[in-house]
Amino acid sequence: MENVVIIGSGCAGWTAALYTARANLHPLLLTGEQPGGLLTTTSIVENYPGFPEGIDGTELMMGMQKQAERFGTRTRYGVKVTKVDFSKSALTLWLEEEVIEAKAVIIATGASHRHLGLKSEDLLERKGVTYCATCDGALPMFRNQVLVVVGGGDSACEEANYLTHFASKVCLVHRRDSLRASKIMADRVLSNPKIQAVWNSVVTDIYDASKDVVTGVQLKNLKTGATSELPCAGVFVAIGHVPATDLFKGQIDRDAEGFILCKKGTYTNVAGVFAAGDCVDRVYRQAVTAAGTGCAAAIDAERYLASLHT
Repeated sequence: MENVVIIGSGCAGWTAALYTARANLHPLLLTGEQPGGLLTTTSIVENYPGFPEGIDGTELMMGMQKQAERFGTRTRYGVKVTKVDFSKSALTLWLEEEVIEAKAVIIATGASHRHLGLKSEDLLERKGVTYCATCDGALPMFRNQVLVVVGGGDSACEEANYLTHFASKVCLVHRRDSLRASKIMADRVLSNPKIQAVWNSVVTDIYDASKDVVTGVQLKNLKTGATSELPCAGVFVAIGHVPATDLFKGQIDRDAEGFILCKKGTYTNVAGVFAAGDCVDRVYRQAVTAAGTGCAAAIDAERYLASLHT
């Protein structure tokens, strides 16, 4: 039986692994389908303490992994947790046909990109619709073209700024009349001559599925109700994230949107099960806060395991 199994390999997962490994708990970390989490889709992370010039997101995650493994973390790639049973003291996880039991589990499964919910969006994904500017922005199909970014937070602003290196023009479509992003990010966007803000508007359709390539979007002004068309070669959706917690439905308490609910610190409603990172955090969703909760989950798990022997 494992002492601690950590599900997820973002900032929260690797930090939890580091702390539990240093506590001599010999943790097993399951990377999940996206090793390194969403931070690996970010080119430069400028707001993680200790890197005054910024650091590449993938490089940061690789450093965290190396540090955690240095102290004894065991890492497993290419396995997916398909089922869990937290109803008994031996917490059970199914990895396809393989079964693992653990005394403690730390859930750090993170979140995935939120979609617009349009049929045309699904049809044109990877054909001009994307959720990662740093992954796809440099593709030939987007160079010297008009591109659309949907959203108004830090992620949307970062996407828009990054795309100006390749696009002829970037239209930032936001449903409000001001950005939700931090002031430094908002100022950077609004002062960029290659970025045009499209306020009080939403994308209601993406053209043209019949041609198998994005040719434009339909916009609706939320104040006037008027619709218009905006020709473009790509749509970059940056409207938030959905917690990756469906696996735990019926096993632990979640809120209406799927975020895991913790009673105290990182303790869930099930003894021995802890949660950290973006699958819990619906407010801050920053790399540094994810790492902080990963640390907290490791300490909570360590104390929980110690209590089993007292």
